[in-house]
Amino acid sequence: MAGTLLAPPSGVPLERLVQVALERGYTAQGEMFSVADMGRLAQEALGCQVELLCGGLGGPNRDRVLQHLIAGHPLLIPYDEDFNHEPCQRKGHKAHWAVSTGVLLGVPGVPSLGYAEDPELAGLFHPVPSTPCQPPPLPEEGSPGTIYLLSKQGKSWHYQLWDYDQVRESNLQLTEFSPSRAADGWSYVVPAGGLQSGLCGQALLLRLHNASH
Repeated sequence: MAGTLLAPPSGVPLERLVQVALERGYTAQGEMFSVADMGRLAQEALGCQVELLCGGLGGPNRDRVLQHLIAGHPLLIPYDEDFNHEPCQRKGHKAHWAVSTGVLLGVPGVPSLGYAEDPELAGLFHPVPSTPCQPPPLPEEGSPGTIYLLSKQGKSWHYQLWDYDQVRESNLQLTEFSPSRAADGWSYVVPAGGLQSGLCGQALLLRLHNASH
């Protein structure tokens, strides 16, 4: 997931990540119900800078998240996964992790210098590599359908465009441990305070150590 974006080209094998998480007591079956533990795992195993974001993806955190993605850095988000991997609201019963690596902004006008129009899709503009560009003004919070995150669930092979508000709302309602998991006879590592304290309203901003803010 994020490891393929931040680690050396050889990558960090999933088995290594799971092994470190088991040794540190972050997981029992591969589950991760603590954003703080996931951040510590990323620091140790991937050698990256980690910023734990609290208070949800809205309000003042919204611009921080969007600028982070515009700068080319990945975001790790816990959310409830629907049958098609997209965000849903199941009170945390379907809690999974997603990585976001880009953002699609709906803006009223053609971007300034430093952007090139997609050759196949009119009206879609990309930053020109190695060319200074001024990011477009961010859409107002609450404007429907203007911000999409390029994201994928941890085990999915395919990226999808997810509405920002749907991701934000899914992340904010992770409050209950799944009853089916609680009754399946397996052991899990759940932080004190449950999902409410471990996942709800939290995310991770990841950067390479030599990356600028």
